[in-house]
Amino acid sequence: MTLGEKNIHNYYTESAPAVPRRAALQGEQSFDVAVVGGGIAGCSTALHLAERGYKVALLESRCIGFGASGRSGAQLIFGYACGQHRIEKLAGRDAGRVLWQVTADGLDLVREVVNRHGIDCELSWGQLHVAVKERQRRDLEEECESLARDYGYRSVRFLERPEVESLLATKRYCAALHDANSGHCHPLKYVRGLAGAAERSGATLFESTPVTRIERGPVATLHTPQGRVRAKFVALAGNTYLEGLVRELQRKIMAVGTYIVATEPLGRERAESLIRDNLAVADVNFVLDYFRLSRDHRLLFGGRVSYSGLDPLGTERATRARMLKVFPQLADVRIDYAWGGYVDITVNRAPHFGRLGSNVYFLQGFSGHGMALTGVAGKLVADAIAGQAERFDLFERIPHMDFPGGMALRRPALVLGMLWYRMRDLL
Repeated sequence: MTLGEKNIHNYYTESAPAVPRRAALQGEQSFDVAVVGGGIAGCSTALHLAERGYKVALLESRCIGFGASGRSGAQLIFGYACGQHRIEKLAGRDAGRVLWQVTADGLDLVREVVNRHGIDCELSWGQLHVAVKERQRRDLEEECESLARDYGYRSVRFLERPEVESLLATKRYCAALHDANSGHCHPLKYVRGLAGAAERSGATLFESTPVTRIERGPVATLHTPQGRVRAKFVALAGNTYLEGLVRELQRKIMAVGTYIVATEPLGRERAESLIRDNLAVADVNFVLDYFRLSRDHRLLFGGRVSYSGLDPLGTERATRARMLKVFPQLADVRIDYAWGGYVDITVNRAPHFGRLGSNVYFLQGFSGHGMALTGVAGKLVADAIAGQAERFDLFERIPHMDFPGGMALRRPALVLGMLWYRMRDLL
């Protein structure tokens, strides 16, 4: 069983209501827009285009939410994986400020879409970025000041150790950045909710429909095993699961594995003694830990990125050991679920959005920071196709290089490079 296939049995699939599988595409059909990929980005693109009156087809190779969108740590947070300073260096200061606002708008969009379409995805607000070391403490304090001063983002506040320990039953963290505007949800329920909203708005969704080849042109043709779609516009939102469909895009991203465990139900009192106020939590190490509570009072704990692309032996045991470094009082607790998945990263950890020609759009490179960004990215593509491309075009200013080493050697080169970051986390 591959790491990707482990999506079939995890806490999210077991705790979400069963849904019927949609039919695969049969024969030839024509649409205004063909969206490839049934994650948050693809479903958001389909939803916002359908609401504008476009005839939209979404083609998903497996089932809605199969990839990262349906199995992630599900923390809805502001910003980019590479950091705002890096974004401004890559895109320019003025463009960087607008791109910052895109991420804040992404959080607002989650609220708006969930409320408007009645999506029950266990949405909860409040998140902590926590510091393990003194240098991280200083960085968080500076970030808190910069967010308020430079971006007018005033939902954050800086917490010293005593207040952190009043919220989390651990001695591991020396400081935190609390954001009342960030939060978490049940990711599979969320992406399925977006898919349903897209259908009710007029989009047609096909599952078990991998795209095997794209003929580009003024009207593109997308080939599938049992049919084909002709469309004036194409939006590629499959990330690492495009699996070589567009080689020039594949060279810019790499799949890395991340892992999550879910404990047995702890009971309300014990669960809430670990994390107050139902907060989501992530540390600020390069190879980070992240955790939160579920609706049925389990602890969901993730981390331990694998840059080798392999599912290492003992993943459940190793992730549990990391959990016990944070909460040693859970030594008696059983792990009920353990699963993994792939996220797509770019060399610079900045998102990679753009066009291939005039009518093929793509969204990729969220670098593990996509729960809120994917949704607003889909809206940006819909806006661009409708002729309002100003914000989407700013992302094309961000330069992206291929991973070094070519397709054969780039992963070993990445593994060696990541050793430096792992060592830095320990200092």
